[in-house]
Amino acid sequence: MALMSDPYRQLLDATIRHLQDLKSRGVRYVPATPEALAALNQIPAAPVAKKFDATSPQAQPAPVPARPAPKPAHTPAPAPAKPSAAPEAKSTALDLSLGLPGETAAVAAPPLGPEAKIAAFTELRERAMACVKCPHLASSRKTVVFGVGNINAELMFVGEAPGADEDELGEPFVGRAGQLLTKIIQAMGLQRGDVYIANILKCRPDTPGQTAGNRKPTADEMSTCIPYLHEQIDLIRPRVLVALGATAVEGLLGKTAGITRLRGNWQTYRGTPLMPTVHPAYLLRNQAASEKRTIWEDMMLVMDKLAMPISAKQRGFFLK
Repeated sequence: MALMSDPYRQLLDATIRHLQDLKSRGVRYVPATPEALAALNQIPAAPVAKKFDATSPQAQPAPVPARPAPKPAHTPAPAPAKPSAAPEAKSTALDLSLGLPGETAAVAAPPLGPEAKIAAFTELRERAMACVKCPHLASSRKTVVFGVGNINAELMFVGEAPGADEDELGEPFVGRAGQLLTKIIQAMGLQRGDVYIANILKCRPDTPGQTAGNRKPTADEMSTCIPYLHEQIDLIRPRVLVALGATAVEGLLGKTAGITRLRGNWQTYRGTPLMPTVHPAYLLRNQAASEKRTIWEDMMLVMDKLAMPISAKQRGFFLK
């Protein structure tokens, strides 16, 4: 094996320290192009020292072992990588997500094979189900509400956080608002099992001192939990995202302009087209056909983006 030069070793040590610092802050992935990874695999040899052979009129080069550079005193050894659940699960590119609102991944990892994708999703779910990063939420929840649906879905709905019904059953959007979302999905010509549904927060926001009701998740809670959603999106690779409600839009895009101003206008989240729309719970409070038409117009934009057929009957929904 070729010996590493001192500058290369110093650069490697600095890189390892930087990655360990990112890991300590909860970052799981960093960006890397295939070209950069290939370059890292080419370890440069240390300079070859020359000595003079007195029996020859010319200097003859002879390799001299390079003195290894001393290890930094405070650099911990990198932890050994865990074996992959399946051979295909080893990625040649890495996700740069830092959990920041609206951040877009510049480098997409290559798609996984079916078995590797299932294994990666299973591992992600196990980590999320055991998460205790927010002690106040972990102590008050009944269960972690990970997500539900088709992990190969082209369409993914994202809400803000589980409510009481979701916390009880462990599935997102199963209460009255969830039942209305299911009807909206069916009106699009799809079934609930055709799409994927998740929340930014995987735990129900605690409500100390309250016997009923829900509360809006805080910015800190969303930023702590959103890496799980990022991994879900990266594994599912939906063609379109739908953000349900103002809080979901705020958590994803960092925008607080108001859902009535943002809805119906395409945004981009981590390289994926995102449609902000009103939360189904809003329609439970506002039963007017005009309000139902609002969200339906957003869904027709989504259908058009996905090249789904839209019938004349569908175009006429909720019109007087």
